[in-house]
Amino acid sequence: MAGQIRQPINLENLEKYIRENVPEIAVPLDVKQFGYGQSNPTYQLTDAKGNKYVMRKKPPGKILSRTAHQVDREYHIIAAMATTDVPVPKAMCLCEDDSVIGTAFYIMSFLNGRIFEDPALPGVSPEHRYEMWHSICTTLGKYHRVEPASVGMEKFGRKFGFFDRQIKTFNKLMVDQAEVKDKDSGEKVGPIPHYEEMVKFFGNKETQPRDKSSFVHGDFKVDNVVFHATEPRVIGVLDWEMATIGHPLSDVVNLIAPFTTASNPLAARAGRRNLGFLPGATPGLPTKEQCVKWYEGIVGWEVDARELKWAEAFAIYRGAVIMQGIAARYAARQASSERAMEYGSAMRPHAEMAWEFVQEVERQGREQGIKGNDDLSEKEKASGQGYMAKL
Repeated sequence: MAGQIRQPINLENLEKYIRENVPEIAVPLDVKQFGYGQSNPTYQLTDAKGNKYVMRKKPPGKILSRTAHQVDREYHIIAAMATTDVPVPKAMCLCEDDSVIGTAFYIMSFLNGRIFEDPALPGVSPEHRYEMWHSICTTLGKYHRVEPASVGMEKFGRKFGFFDRQIKTFNKLMVDQAEVKDKDSGEKVGPIPHYEEMVKFFGNKETQPRDKSSFVHGDFKVDNVVFHATEPRVIGVLDWEMATIGHPLSDVVNLIAPFTTASNPLAARAGRRNLGFLPGATPGLPTKEQCVKWYEGIVGWEVDARELKWAEAFAIYRGAVIMQGIAARYAARQASSERAMEYGSAMRPHAEMAWEFVQEVERQGREQGIKGNDDLSEKEKASGQGYMAKL
């Protein structure tokens, strides 16, 4: 819901820019700010004809990360998808001139539909719930089958080695965050449980999924799509901030995560279990297996069960490191105590859950004759399989 503007903009400059560059939008404008989009401030623009648009801009002030808040990347991927069968808003304009409203921004069309925070899709019929999940799974398949070069986006990211880069990044984060000391007690945040075993496992080339490459969204899930106002279908995908070229399984496991964790007691302790996804709890909800089949039917390749489990394990490990990071920011008094208590307590059961998944992947791997950590020789471990080699 759009409401009061919390981060003011120069409306006069914005209207002048639109008048000169986007004549389709009729000024003057009525401007409100959405409650979501905290990373990149997001505004609702209503023009003189009553048409609605959405503007996303970089936040004011110094940007600490070179890769954060890249609204230009969001604009370019949305514009590129316009020529495909992936449903996206219409990209209207990109302005990288900071003198207009203080930071770079882009404008896209407003999608008049439904956004659900709960992936169990409350308030719809069982028939529509089934079709809506079918639509989101096939939408992801459509996105992943787009060849980046076919839309002029082959330089949008590195084609291979996505999980290797992710492993290196999150391993280093884990180590750095573990060393952060509480400002008052001096106690270190400490590592997540089973960290040594897990980094060795994820760094083991024998157990990793086969390298694949496609566009990835980076946060593909139910609350980042817009459904038609009355029909059970996706009309647009939102929140493209983390989009790149990478391994498609990273998006798949993110989408089906509510199914993956529903029956896991550790997920409940971590506050990451949706009871609506327990078997039979929500009429019309498909199974995880059905979702994967819908995806496979569009993308044109078969998802290997062991590789899917590996990707799920890594996603949960990644989540535990993110939770550790929030706990570390609180220790340095850069986050609220409420958030720190929530995530600090969730970090350990989340990591324990990742370790359960790792052990299951190793069991499946042994059945397929794939070497796990315990099967590697000391020479193999020292030659690049282990954590230290990754750093």
